[in-house]
Amino acid sequence: MKEEEKEQYLKRGPLAVLAVLKNLLKNQTPVLVSHARGQFITRLLYADKERLIVDYGSNEYENQLALEMNELHLAAETYGAKVEFTLNALENDSHEGLPAFGAGLPDELLMIQRREFFRVAVPLDPIFYCYVKWPDGSGQGRMRVQDLSLGGIGVLSDSPIPESLEGGEIFKKVCVELGEYGRLEADATLINVGERSVVGNKNETVVTPRLSFRFASLDFSQERLLQNVIFSLERLAREKATRFQ
Repeated sequence: MKEEEKEQYLKRGPLAVLAVLKNLLKNQTPVLVSHARGQFITRLLYADKERLIVDYGSNEYENQLALEMNELHLAAETYGAKVEFTLNALENDSHEGLPAFGAGLPDELLMIQRREFFRVAVPLDPIFYCYVKWPDGSGQGRMRVQDLSLGGIGVLSDSPIPESLEGGEIFKKVCVELGEYGRLEADATLINVGERSVVGNKNETVVTPRLSFRFASLDFSQERLLQNVIFSLERLAREKATRFQ
């Protein structure tokens, strides 16, 4: 996103910033902390007009690295928006008798509404599968999940799909198998029917049906599950990119 486009999504001042952070706090939304030497997932423990407190990560070495950094980026995805902000540093602090990170309240944060959500690509290993019941009664379809976000998923089908599909159909209890992360079951609306074309090993063009679904609604546990999956996949992608630099 260009700098001039970010302006419309910025929340400035203690009251505006605190209102967004209080929402993250209320919903116990997972927060991804990233810096020059790594990243970890945590959550907010407290926030007021001057200060915020963030829980320690699960790895002591990562916690110590975070304390040494001069710039840290924090991001959280809720069902309504993606929140991002920067802290100049983290300090040793405590919350309810337990060690934690402390920092001054940021002057501003970025709050991008759901329609702008970035979809994270799903790797080929492990494969995540999506199961649906075709609305024409022709049976069940199994498709590979290509990308996902809190708003929905994109899937690829290795077998033919009903010709009657045109978008707008409502699918009940779409089941998404997320490997070691668990399973998600939710109603979804088909928003696009398309194709993906790639060149195969024998130099032939392989055309695969691609469907895009938008989740009708998610409860807090489903939202939290997807947040954890998204953060984990982003972390794996960064680690892979670093290895090949």
